[in-house]
Amino acid sequence: MNNKFDFIIIGSGIVGSLVARELSRYECSVLVIEKEIDVGMCPSSANSAIIHAGYDPKPGTLKAKMNAEGNRLWHEFAPELGVQFKETGSYVVAVGPDELPAINLLYEQGVKNSIPGIAVIGREEMLKREPLINPMVSGALWSPSAAVIDPFGAVLAAAENAVVNGVKYLFETRFLGFIFNGTRITGITTSKGDFFCDWAINSAGLFSDEVAHKAGVKEGFQIIPRKGSYIIFDAAKFSINNVLFQVPSALGKGVLVSTTTHGNVMIGPDSQLSENKEDSSTTREGLLSIEAGAKKLVPSIDVRNSIVTYSGIRATGNGDKDFIIETAKEVQGLINLLGIDSPGFVSAPAIAKRAVELLKEAGVKLKDKETFNPIRKPFPHFHLMSHKEKAELINKNPAYGRIICRCEEVTEGEILDAIHSPIPARTYDSIKRRTWLGTGRCQGAFDYPRVIQILARELKIPETEVTKKGKGSELVFRRTKEIIA
Repeated sequence: MNNKFDFIIIGSGIVGSLVARELSRYECSVLVIEKEIDVGMCPSSANSAIIHAGYDPKPGTLKAKMNAEGNRLWHEFAPELGVQFKETGSYVVAVGPDELPAINLLYEQGVKNSIPGIAVIGREEMLKREPLINPMVSGALWSPSAAVIDPFGAVLAAAENAVVNGVKYLFETRFLGFIFNGTRITGITTSKGDFFCDWAINSAGLFSDEVAHKAGVKEGFQIIPRKGSYIIFDAAKFSINNVLFQVPSALGKGVLVSTTTHGNVMIGPDSQLSENKEDSSTTREGLLSIEAGAKKLVPSIDVRNSIVTYSGIRATGNGDKDFIIETAKEVQGLINLLGIDSPGFVSAPAIAKRAVELLKEAGVKLKDKETFNPIRKPFPHFHLMSHKEKAELINKNPAYGRIICRCEEVTEGEILDAIHSPIPARTYDSIKRRTWLGTGRCQGAFDYPRVIQILARELKIPETEVTKKGKGSELVFRRTKEIIA
């Protein structure tokens, strides 16, 4: 690989991958480095999966501006990128009369943020729209522009579209520091050697503060990781069609009860300060807190119908906690995208466009690429097809007729698509995130052996080298009954 690029992006989350896609519109060379083995192994794929309407951020802040613009752009980008996207709208639910004033304040804030279609609805209308809602409901804020999205699918789609349009991705590559010529950044040092560039773009999420400090800028800025856990329910046991929020508090939007693009119900998150930026463990106390918060909205929730729990970490900045989107002043050649916590996912398309605007304002000449293709056609999802479509697909490729995951009806053909895609899946979890394999009631108990065999065959490695999520997470170490010398 050539080690000189026009732009190097540090981090392949939703912001970094959408910046890469934006830059791929132009005649330039772009490298994205990522310390993990795949895209999106970060807050970008462990979050509430909500495209927030934008009533919540304080008017006049970057968060408010980016949220509103990002929401509009996702309605454009999701169809272009073939991302699973469901326009649900959302409700902030007041339980009891004491919470109604907060609903009215959020409405006024939403009007100031120019959020389309928001309205306050009464108790009877809310009961009609969601029969499972707490009967103590006193009213709700309705935001029709809100939606739910497949968060990992969106990161992957942006990254794949960027790659098809010429961007290079380099995984398992740790950022170590910057290379300077005087006060100008001319490259970066990584665990895989030095790479040179005209501009570096810091979209390192949870580690964006450390990257900035390596450049000698934003010394007072610090990421304060905040962990939030979630519970996912068996779609066959419990379903709703809405996104339901509690009245927010100083700690955030509170526990929500939400449908997902895959048909499951999700509840969460709680909000816990974390000393470790990579601690994604769940706690009994946290899960009990989520259950209590969710039952405030939907009392009939029964956690015995849950199938999995997980946690994500928010990259919350200190100070006023607004987004920081800037050209570094103390050094040349660095764009900082810092403190991108909630509503960071919905804001990501707008943040990416703003990053490119900053480059242009700094004098960078960008020429449109005539061959840029904004359309990314997703691979087939067998379980979403009609019987006729399934039969036609199997006739073209018999691999789609071999079911590997029974719960989610994922086929060998889909697994092969994932392994040989523009951003290749090289681990079990990489395939899981792309195909939804292993996310049903059995949580992979049936498919693990078959997936290990397929990965080993396609990657031409021993089965003992197949991992769950990268080095150190090998799934097997010998064949059953094999004698260990």
